[in-house]
Amino acid sequence: MTGFLKKHGWTLGLLAILLTLLIAIRVVQPNFGASGLESLARAALPFAFATAAMAVVVIAGGIDLSVASMMAVTGVTAAVLMDNATEGQAVFAVIAVLLVGIAMGAINGALIVLTKVPDIVVTLAMLFVWEGVALLILSTPGGGAADWLRSIIAGPVSLPFLPEAWTFWLPNAFIFMAVAIAVIWLPLRRSKLGLSIYAIGSDDTAAFRSGIAIGRTRVAAYAVAGLFCALGGLSLTMGTGIGEPVPGPYLMASVAAVVLGGVVLGGGRGGLLGPIIAVFILRAIRLLLTLMAVDPNVTTIVEGTIMVVVVMLGAILMMRERRS
Repeated sequence: MTGFLKKHGWTLGLLAILLTLLIAIRVVQPNFGASGLESLARAALPFAFATAAMAVVVIAGGIDLSVASMMAVTGVTAAVLMDNATEGQAVFAVIAVLLVGIAMGAINGALIVLTKVPDIVVTLAMLFVWEGVALLILSTPGGGAADWLRSIIAGPVSLPFLPEAWTFWLPNAFIFMAVAIAVIWLPLRRSKLGLSIYAIGSDDTAAFRSGIAIGRTRVAAYAVAGLFCALGGLSLTMGTGIGEPVPGPYLMASVAAVVLGGVVLGGGRGGLLGPIIAVFILRAIRLLLTLMAVDPNVTTIVEGTIMVVVVMLGAILMMRERRS
């Protein structure tokens, strides 16, 4: 029991914080219930996928500043391909969007490996490249989304073999997020590629001496991040029914959630569960401030301050670990 608490203490602490925030929200807004949880889950959905993308890259010892722009590209691509499309055509559109995300991530990784330019510089440049691509695909918000795709994240879970009272509080958006991330991350973490991603993030020199192909592993890590970004872009289109070419506020929020979730900025340590819980914590804080009728500008300042402090603490801890 002591070993379990020591290993998962940070994650359990995050869960306790999230539960406390939900209780505080219920105190401030007594009517907060299943519909409120659904709204929270739908708002957190794109942030969760952006955070998952960032976490994979950070675990590999890098960083990707273009996650929001890649989400914009995949979101507008989905909206354009599904506009007036049949149900069957929409399935192929989803597959195409996921492949586009993987390709964009792989391009980012390949540029970093081939040019040997720091990832923060390369991905900063690609941020503007992908932003321009999104505007070329769709200059203004538009397009469409298949009805069956939008229904995936709408409403509470409904299972015929379970009473409605058991699933009424469980949003479809949360299930979609959990299943999508688990299907990708759980097999990956236990695979040879997953172990290699952790190895190059921990010590790329030692990983190279162990026979790990550093370049290919780094490109693969960025490709996985691109896949998560594609899911994030799809979730945006699923939520609004249209494509939005202007990148949303997902970059800084994803970095803050990754650090708050226990992923070390230097790489090699962490997972995705903590960062995903951190996403809900940050969204719950914003919701609580909104329900308390705090000025939206003040809310933005508080949210930004929390993100900056978390990232700064993460950077300080990283430098201390490197010195030791």
